[in-house]
Order: sequence, then structure tokens, then C-alpha cells
Amino acid sequence: MTDQGVCVITHPLGAAGENATRTLLDILAEVDSVSLVTADLPTNSSIHDNREVIELTQKGSGNSVLVAATRFLFNQLRMCAVIRQRPEDITLFFGATAYVLPILFARAIGKTVLTEPRGDVPLTLQLNWEQRMPNTLARALANGVRLLEWIGFMTAHTVITYTPNMARQVGLDPDSPSVYPHGARYIDTERFRPRTPFEKRDTLIGFVGRLDEEKGVRSLAAVAKQLPDGVTFRFVGDGPLYDWLEQELSEEIRAGQIELTGWVDHEDIPNELSQMRLLIMPSEATEGLPTTILEAMACGTPVYASAVSGIPDVIQTGQTGWLIDNDDPQSMSDEIVAIINSTEIHIVSTKSREMICKQYSFEQAYNRYESLLSKI
Repeated sequence: MTDQGVCVITHPLGAAGENATRTLLDILAEVDSVSLVTADLPTNSSIHDNREVIELTQKGSGNSVLVAATRFLFNQLRMCAVIRQRPEDITLFFGATAYVLPILFARAIGKTVLTEPRGDVPLTLQLNWEQRMPNTLARALANGVRLLEWIGFMTAHTVITYTPNMARQVGLDPDSPSVYPHGARYIDTERFRPRTPFEKRDTLIGFVGRLDEEKGVRSLAAVAKQLPDGVTFRFVGDGPLYDWLEQELSEEIRAGQIELTGWVDHEDIPNELSQMRLLIMPSEATEGLPTTILEAMACGTPVYASAVSGIPDVIQTGQTGWLIDNDDPQSMSDEIVAIINSTEIHIVSTKSREMICKQYSFEQAYNRYESLLSKI
């Protein structure tokens, strides 16, 4: 215990953000006292039951850029008011790394300020904004957010990233004394385990996550169309592109070659992952280290993923998975077929599970944050 206390501050939370935040709070609570300042946290979230939560507002980010910008500003002012009243010595901005006003305010009143990006937020915003406005305007607005984020990084005492490569992705030097590039994640390896032995799995491959632009779902649809008979592709999840997928792949869905499950509760994800012989994740560099990849590996399900952000620090081709080196749909389809027919896939399944148990246990996560907090 450091006896300083940690106040974690996040932006409005969706389902994925809620899971990541819960994990972080679980780790920190073992190291020190912890509280959460957030917005739009679902009323049924277990975080309410287990942690002290200060709710800024129940309003989300809004559907328009103007509304989102206005709420972004007002949330920052509310954060400043809360920070002034909090007793904790350490303020950790988790994901909320572009919230410059409260970051500057916390530093000014003598708090130890940590920032921890969950991914490349400006890129995430750009990809979504490009669907609603000219690309040049979307890029300009995203660059404005990137500038705010950079100011936040420069103001903080320490910036935490999941891996060294993730630090580079967001423009940081992992060797800098102000960067801690080993931020912890942990996977419950009792829940996420190989429920179906790998050798007994059907020729089922798939994607698990939000069906959105940043996840490479449109490209993945083209890949799924190229797969040969006998290989079934399953999209597990929901999101803005669900209806598009349903229409785009209607013939393949009717033929049983492609499956769309829709929303699946997180409690059922281990079973979904344990049915697959390969998880495909052709994501943009929007996530620092996708939890789904770690969960799949814990289930003994090899992963074929884009070499972005923190992913290359976890996946080594032919050892703990495979990295996508050519995103052409036909090339990806050919590579997928080669992977699922390879003799080494069973070995990769075993090594994937072993790596998660060794490097992403709760004990490892605790040790990393305890080491960090004890030094600041």
C-alpha cells in the first residue's frame, strides 16, 4: 500500500470501456485506496457496488460534433470541481488523456498526475467523423484532439501505456523516464480457458467485437467472402455496421458460410472464443491492446491480427499467433487457410495460453502497478 490514494478519471464509458476500467480498478484496489470519477456509467454496473463512484453526468457524448464538444468542455469543468475536493494524492486519467483542463488543474494544485491512454483516440474519432463529414475536416478536428492529448502527456508526471509499441503509436518514447510502457492488463484464466479442446474444434474462424469502422469490419467482410467451402466465418458482436453486414453478406449467410450472432453477453464470450480455431482482428491502431486478443489466447485460440499499437509486443508470428502483413482480402483469405491447415497451429494454441497465464495474471498486473506507484 502506498497510502496516497488513487482517483481514476475516465471519459463517458461504453461497454468496452467499462470492462477495461473495472479491470484497472481491481488492480489498483489491491495496491491502494481507489475511487472513480466518470460519466454515463450504466446504473447496473458492478463498479457501483464495489467502488466509490463520483458520477459527473448521465449524458453521453451526443450524436453531433457540436454537442460532443460542448459536453466535452463542461465535463472538464465538472472534473476540476471534483478533483479539488478529492483527498487522493494521485490522479490517474484513464482514456481521458485529452482532458487538458482537469489535467492542468490537478497538476497546479499539487496532485501527482498520471495519464493512461487506452488507444489512439484521435484516430478513432477521425475514422468515425469521416463517415459524417469531409475527410479533410475530420482529419483537422482529430489533429486538434491529438494536440490536446499531447499537452496532457507533457503535463503528466508519468504516462502509462500497455506496451512499448503502444507508446510509440501515440507518439511517445518508451525509454523516456516519464513513460511507463508496461501498464498492466490481466485476464481471468479460469473464466477464459479452452472449454473445447483445440483438436475437437470445427473449422470455425471469426471476429469478436464491436462492428464498427475502426475494427476493419468492411475489409473482413470481403475476406469472409473469399474463404473456401468448409470454412465458416462467424461475426460475434453488434454495432453500426451490423445491418450493412447483414445485407452485404446475405447470400453467404443463407448458405451457412457466414454467421452473425448479434450482441453476445460478455459472460458468454469464453464459450464463443473456445469454439474457434482462429480469431481474426484486422483493426486500425485505435486500441492500445485489444482485450479480445488476450481473452482468445487465454482460451487457446490463436490470433491473426494487424501489426498495430501494442499487438506486435504480444503476438510473434508462428509462436503466439500471426501478424497480418498484407491486408488485401484475397491474400488474407489465402493466409487464413494456410494457418488453419498448418501443423504448428496446435503448438501456437498451447503457447498462446501459456503466455497469458505467465504474463497477464492478476499477480503480474499487481506487481507492475505496485512498482510504479511506489516510485512516484
